[in-house]
Amino acid sequence: MKNAIGVVSAILITGCGLAAAQTVPDAVSVSAEIKRVVIVRLKYDADLLDGIQQAVKNEKVKNAVILSGVGSVKSYHVHAVNNTTLPAKLAYTQRDGPMDLIAVNGYVLDGRIHAHVTITDDQKAFGGHLHEGTKVFTFAIVTLGVLDDNLDLSRFDDSSWR
Repeated sequence: MKNAIGVVSAILITGCGLAAAQTVPDAVSVSAEIKRVVIVRLKYDADLLDGIQQAVKNEKVKNAVILSGVGSVKSYHVHAVNNTTLPAKLAYTQRDGPMDLIAVNGYVLDGRIHAHVTITDDQKAFGGHLHEGTKVFTFAIVTLGVLDDNLDLSRFDDSSWR
């Protein structure tokens, strides 16, 4: 697939030529093409994060954009930031109950999953950073846009580079 994507982040890309002592720019970007698409289906009672990790391993994915995800879950485990000063403090939430999975997005960075989910029950939508313990109910489908292995995205989610 020849679709070019621009990945923009306020985090340093290792090897982008910026010395550590320089002022951190507001945004760092890199352009990349989606090389292939991997569609992952998870069955009842599968752990959502573990399933994505297994697919990344099986498909030999080093870098990817999580393009979408849908399905339903019977439990979830997420975290969200709950302060506005550094360092960030995290609030973890883990609950059981039927919910629709209406979005999964994020990245695979040097083989590491950084995913966020949005889920909804019959009254509200909520979400956060995905953790183990989010169990699939009916099914879940997650789509990955695989990027070039030579991209160094390993520090894109490094919150200490500011």
